[in-house]
Amino acid sequence: MDWTPRTTLGKQVARGEVKDIATVFREGMKIREPEIVDALLPNLKSEVILFGGSPGKGGGVKRTTTRRTVRMHRSGRRFNISALVLVGAPGYVGYGKASSNEHRVAIDKAVQAAKLNLIPVRRGCGSWECSCNHSHSIPMKAIGKAGAVKVILLPAPKGVGLCIGEEGKKVMRLCGIRDLWIKVIGDTRTRMNYVVAIIDSFKNLNKTRANFPEVSDGKEIVEIISEETGASMEEEISTEEGAPVVQEVGENG
Repeated sequence: MDWTPRTTLGKQVARGEVKDIATVFREGMKIREPEIVDALLPNLKSEVILFGGSPGKGGGVKRTTTRRTVRMHRSGRRFNISALVLVGAPGYVGYGKASSNEHRVAIDKAVQAAKLNLIPVRRGCGSWECSCNHSHSIPMKAIGKAGAVKVILLPAPKGVGLCIGEEGKKVMRLCGIRDLWIKVIGDTRTRMNYVVAIIDSFKNLNKTRANFPEVSDGKEIVEIISEETGASMEEEISTEEGAPVVQEVGENG
């Protein structure tokens, strides 16, 4: 990749001193160059939110990838094209909005802006109906708000799927969430506020100080404390995807 870094973080990534994007967020570094995300997340994907629309002859609105606004000037009408784009990888998601005079340029600029707004997404299994300790949902309830739209994300057990609108599904699929319930207060037809409220709920989830165990390789550490002796024992339990774990503890431990 032909890239000349201009920031301290960019130079560290180019020299190979920073090899993981998790280190960037853990150390509180600021991403100011989109090439940093390209280097640390090569499997990054993007989705365009259909938040524009053109009226039809028989009524209704046909959703488009960009929104066109018109401003009258002495020389005539001046058009402005704006786009809203999502980028993400398992455990990370970001959104960006940009405008230009051309559709393709507006989408490209929005992709670059989304890379700069990338945030980590805390995943887990917070549903009391599941408790499989896999990262298929979120660890707890999260609330986000943007404009007049308020969303409440609820963890769901494995197999439920994404009980959310189509534009919200794009966010969840990019960040690797497969099961989720949502409650929306407001008008979801304002798709920009709808998507931004979901991102805001992820930001609020990151602010929680509770430590949720990250289970990615199918293993977990369970601490069993005997009520009689007070002794503790750590056991490593290997779990497979979709296989329930049944553990029985006798009276003698």
